[in-house]
Parts: sequence; structure tokens; C-alpha cells
Amino acid sequence: MNSYSMYIITIILLGISFKKDKQKTKKALKKAWKAFENILPEFLGVIMLVGILLAILNPSMIAKLLGKESGWMGVVLSAIVGAITLIPGFVAFPTAAMLLKSGAGYMQIGAFISALMMVGIVTVPVEIKYFGKRMAILRNIFAFLFSFLVAYVIGKVVSGI
Repeated sequence: MNSYSMYIITIILLGISFKKDKQKTKKALKKAWKAFENILPEFLGVIMLVGILLAILNPSMIAKLLGKESGWMGVVLSAIVGAITLIPGFVAFPTAAMLLKSGAGYMQIGAFISALMMVGIVTVPVEIKYFGKRMAILRNIFAFLFSFLVAYVIGKVVSGI
């Protein structure tokens, strides 16, 4: 389904919702706008950072650091960067697509995304508060190790096992 189809479907459904209950629809749109306003600065910051990095690191440099030829060192580097970065999923996946287009390898991106989504170096203090120090550290270690398993499986799938 292309973008235009999604926009048309959304507008139609919004119209149906508005016809069914104007107040609820207006309230939902206001909440959505507030959420958008809260996410926008973070989203723009990450997009700018990725843009700057892609401008500084040309495709050959990205391929050297994170390309298929970088092997497991590139996977480790990607997993470390993913573990210490705090990016929401809706920004992470387009970022991964940009990196792939610039020459990054599938295993490396798999490790980056899985570590990014599962490991929370930045959020460890909150986890410790709710789950305890031992549990928070163990969860993050296992999640980090799992990102290598994800990278390995992606490597096997992409290479045709």
C-alpha cells in the first residue's frame, strides 16, 4: 500500500469518526497534536544527527565501519552504539534504512536495531529502581548478547543459510 492510499484511508476514517462523534474526534485530534508536539523536537534532533553523520561519514566510510566486510567487529560496534543510544522505534527504523542505503551490512544493522530496542544503558537507573540492580543488569546483559544472536540469524537468512 502506498502513502497516498494510507492518507486517503485515514481521511475517510477520520471523516467517519467526526460524523459519529464530533467531540471525541476533536479531543482525539488535540491529544494527537500534543503527542506530535512532544515527539517533534526529539525526532528532528535525531534526524539532524543522522543527517550530519551521513554527511561526515561518506558511504565508503560507513561500509568500512558497518558494512558486510567489517564482520563481527562491525556487529560489536553497532551493538554498542545501539545499546547506549536512546532513539524511539519510529526513528530507528528509517535510520537503519538510511544506513543500509549508505553501505551498512544487514548483520550490523540487525545488531544495532536489536540492541537499540532491547538494551537500555541510559534507562538502567529507572530499571534498577523498579526491578532491582541484579535483575536490571542481567536483563540488559542478556538483551545485549541476544542482539548478537539476532545479527547471526539475519546474516544466515540474508546469505541464504
